[in-house]
Amino acid sequence: MATKESFSINGEALLKKVKDLIAEGNVRRITIIDKHGKELIHIPLTIGVVGAVLLPVFAAIGAMAALIGECTIAVEREETGNDEGEV
Repeated sequence: MATKESFSINGEALLKKVKDLIAEGNVRRITIIDKHGKELIHIPLTIGVVGAVLLPVFAAIGAMAALIGECTIAVEREETGNDEGEV
């Protein structure tokens, strides 16, 4: 099961926030949506995705950040624990 959350952010902080989310390790998918609701980029993440693979993605996000004002980051996270059956 996955949980979803979203963040409103300005373009200047976009790249840093995406890098922070990826570093957390439990993120399955990141979607960046502009202020009009249009999906700009969709980043599926899997276990083992590391820096060199993400460099082109970071370059694209950096270019977008320079062009857009406000946007929303929608994040789908992998749930880490299972409360059923625990005593």
